[in-house]
Amino acid sequence: MIRLGLRLAVAGGREALTRLLVIAAAVAVGSGLLLTTLAGVNAVNAQLTRYASVYPNASTGGDADPLWWSTREDYFHGKQIIRIDVAATGPDAPTPTGVPSMPGPGEYYASPALRKLLAAHPAEQLGDRYQGRDIGTVGPAGLTSPDTLLVIRGGTPDEVATLPLAKQLTTVGDTPALPETTMNLILSVIAGGLLFPLLIFVGTATRLNAARREQRFAAMRLVGATPKQISVVAAVEATTAAVVGTAVGFVLFYAFRSPMADIPFTGMPFFPSDMSLGVLDILLVALGVPAGAAAAAQVSLRRVRISPLGVTRRVTPRPPRAYRLIPILLGVAVLFFAIGFRPPTSDGQAAVFLSALLLIMAGLILAGPWLTMVGARVMARYANRPATLIAARRLADNPKAGFRAISGIMLALFVTSVAVGVITSIVANRGPAPVGSTEAGQVSLYLPEDAPATPDSLFTDLRSITGVRSAFAVRENPDWMSASEPGLIACAEIPSAYGRCAAGATVAEVATGLIPFRESASSTRVWPAASVPLGELQQLPVMSIVVDTDGSAATIERSRTVLETALPAFRVAPNVPGDFESEFANTLRGWEQLANVIIIASLALGGCSLAVSVIGGLTERRRPFSLLRLSGAPVRVLRRVVALESAVPMLAVAAVAIGMGLLAAHLFLRAQMGYTLIAPEPRFYVIVVVGLAACLGVIASTLPLLERITGPETARSE
Repeated sequence: MIRLGLRLAVAGGREALTRLLVIAAAVAVGSGLLLTTLAGVNAVNAQLTRYASVYPNASTGGDADPLWWSTREDYFHGKQIIRIDVAATGPDAPTPTGVPSMPGPGEYYASPALRKLLAAHPAEQLGDRYQGRDIGTVGPAGLTSPDTLLVIRGGTPDEVATLPLAKQLTTVGDTPALPETTMNLILSVIAGGLLFPLLIFVGTATRLNAARREQRFAAMRLVGATPKQISVVAAVEATTAAVVGTAVGFVLFYAFRSPMADIPFTGMPFFPSDMSLGVLDILLVALGVPAGAAAAAQVSLRRVRISPLGVTRRVTPRPPRAYRLIPILLGVAVLFFAIGFRPPTSDGQAAVFLSALLLIMAGLILAGPWLTMVGARVMARYANRPATLIAARRLADNPKAGFRAISGIMLALFVTSVAVGVITSIVANRGPAPVGSTEAGQVSLYLPEDAPATPDSLFTDLRSITGVRSAFAVRENPDWMSASEPGLIACAEIPSAYGRCAAGATVAEVATGLIPFRESASSTRVWPAASVPLGELQQLPVMSIVVDTDGSAATIERSRTVLETALPAFRVAPNVPGDFESEFANTLRGWEQLANVIIIASLALGGCSLAVSVIGGLTERRRPFSLLRLSGAPVRVLRRVVALESAVPMLAVAAVAIGMGLLAAHLFLRAQMGYTLIAPEPRFYVIVVVGLAACLGVIASTLPLLERITGPETARSE
């Protein structure tokens, strides 16, 4: 029977060969994307693990000499620079990952991306911050991404030990520094947004022309073939196409692996070597996809196994019931419940929210046929054209088949609507200061309590920079526990753009950067008077240094360099409003970009599934359509029937999926952060509209086939 199955699959005529090639092509695309997904997960895992070489955990013990280590963040043109200061306490101290040897005092290694910046900009803007001798490049093993800006600078043990966040290490880079929940989030997004449409696509492809095969297998049963023999033949046919497609999928993956690594799915590109496949990944695809194809073939023959006459004696399936909405309602109820009863631990919160989202996702798939049936009945009720009525009746007769091809689109739109809704709202609430705002050109350096005295020449050097309007110190308020603001400043030093003192005051209580938390600079703000006399102000410790500039990038970076050179033991680097928020927002936008990639890929897969389903439906209904043409129905009417059968359910479930996704995002934000959903940016809707339009274009591209396969000869020959 295996030989017969191979003969039917390969030498069964032009129709069988065409079916084999179409299924193989579909499986090739699906398996290629599945391999890319698995490699992407491995790449993200490798990227997160390499954070251990940048943010290692403190470790002691063993025979190695301790290594003093301090990791801090710097900024340049809105980009984060990671600065690592190291000092060996003996010859056996561990060497930082990615460099050949320990840098000595006054020596440093720089990443390739940082070396380009150092070469492209004057030293007074960037290079002078890392005074010393450049001795080499940090290798990929010590970088999270090819674009990482990293400097590893050597110092003496006494120097590094006094730096903020200094720690002693005896091992470097062997423990991931990021929590496992980050990886779980990535896996959830990828699995929910791409793997399900992939599996649906592969399943749809392997069921291509299933009805015709059912009839052929039923005929074989009538002439004496056993159910087991039919199962073997069906499995061989499906597996042959799947094996060929899977092999082509591996070729496609390795051909496009390097270009895919350059795409910043997580906000930063990968190294090509990160996009790797493990043995289990290869076995999962190489064996799992053909096995899944064989299983799909077996499921499609369940009616043939019941009776060889079951295929010809077809009856209308039972209509789906409204109970299919229960999982959706349960998922929404869990999210509502979490608003008032949020678990205290992160694991408990993840369990609640992920279970709610999974319930809604399963509910959408389960309720899809019911929604399709309801929409079809509404369309039939208001139909005023033959094509609309025929399409509505066919959808209402078998809504499961009508929904099957678009289920991947529905799931993709839901997952990405949740992701984009959550990310957009967080960015809107915690994003950077608007470009061009008054405070955008303010450079601030916050000093710890044990900071050394500020050099007398520092303010002179800052005011001498072209573009600096003013430079001043905010001093610590001794009455900060009862005062309205923690800092003090002489009224004469307050720039007009940041407010003024109360009438008669000489010293004012101010915010550390002259901008209250979560507010903006204001020239009309009146700062309250302080009880400290002006003569005693200079005796108080400096809390922060504020430089007001014209906002130009060169002036800002020169000011940062002067501050860092004068006060190298900073805990938080000199920054402008929005530096911290922009880094956070850039990370979130990386996830948003990942969500956009997922929705584009999912819509493409959904369109391919739709095309396969439409083509399969056309070939299976050649005889009914041919009879309609013989009875006088124009081809344009039949084309409208096919288009409506696919387009109407797709647009309907797209609206439901997006609506449910935004609702779930809103409930998650309310429960987890107290935020209100901010509508996604227009580009999200543009992507959705363009994707759906492409799916409609796929449907339209299959319509010319209708006229060729529904001629009079089809009705006579069948």
